[in-house]
Amino acid sequence: MLDAASRSGANPAAPVSDPEREAAIREALRAVIDPEVGMNVVDLGLVYGIDARPERVHVRLTMTTPACPLGPVIVGDAETVLHALLPDAAIQVELVWEPPWTPALMSDHAKHRFGWDASDRPDAG
Repeated sequence: MLDAASRSGANPAAPVSDPEREAAIREALRAVIDPEVGMNVVDLGLVYGIDARPERVHVRLTMTTPACPLGPVIVGDAETVLHALLPDAAIQVELVWEPPWTPALMSDHAKHRFGWDASDRPDAG
């Protein structure tokens, strides 16, 4: 019987993403600021995924809206930060649109800064 990795075509011998490296990458991405709102992409909830292998890093990043004119600037800033952190790794920052971003993805810090505290919402109990 095949396990899930075998059925999906994944190579079970392939190295998996390193959680410590992912955490360091996420922390470095805090230096990437969305200039329209003055908040970092991590707290805004724009980082959808990080795959950190020894030889490469793949980050899935979104914008608050597909109409964001600063998408290429933010992606470029992310690439710059990641190249500085991991100069020997192949860096890929992929701009994705699914699932669509919502304010619910923001950190508590960002929600507070923008006035989205749970206690302020009409549906809060």
